[in-house]
Amino acid sequence: MKELVGYLLDNMYLDFQGDISVEKVRAFLREDDSKEARQLLSKIIEEKGVDDLLLTLADCLREHIRTGVSEQVVREQLSTYAES
Repeated sequence: MKELVGYLLDNMYLDFQGDISVEKVRAFLREDDSKEARQLLSKIIEEKGVDDLLLTLADCLREHIRTGVSEQVVREQLSTYAES
């Protein structure tokens, strides 16, 4: 059982459902004047969309499946993405 659980955890992947676009991200960040929010929006505009963000975020969050994907972990990963 332990090997099966390990295998399943190692091969699990994250995906995001729903429609998200640059405009939707702007709407979410409209009231947020933080440096993080500005950096993230700038990065998304530079990348000409959210596809790279979503792929990168899902890949990075996959590493946290065993320990938990929390709001703090997602925030940290978004900041790291924006700074890259």
